[in-house]
Amino acid sequence: MADNTLDIQQSVGDVAGDFTKSITIEAPETSTTGDIAATIEFIEKIYNYLPELAFATLYGLAVYAAVLWIRRLIKK
Repeated sequence: MADNTLDIQQSVGDVAGDFTKSITIEAPETSTTGDIAATIEFIEKIYNYLPELAFATLYGLAVYAAVLWIRRLIKK
């Protein structure tokens, strides 16, 4: 595996003291799952949101029906 470590250093000239700052950023560990495992994980995540999706859909349809009903009442 390639080393993806980023090393940044900065020095501030010759002054009385050590003013050197180091920042080390390491790459996150990545999982090496296959396409099938990733697809199954995606489907499981979508499945967890089905109740919220159903509620939002029903709410949207109810609001749309209310708007149509109000428009019909106003036109009379």
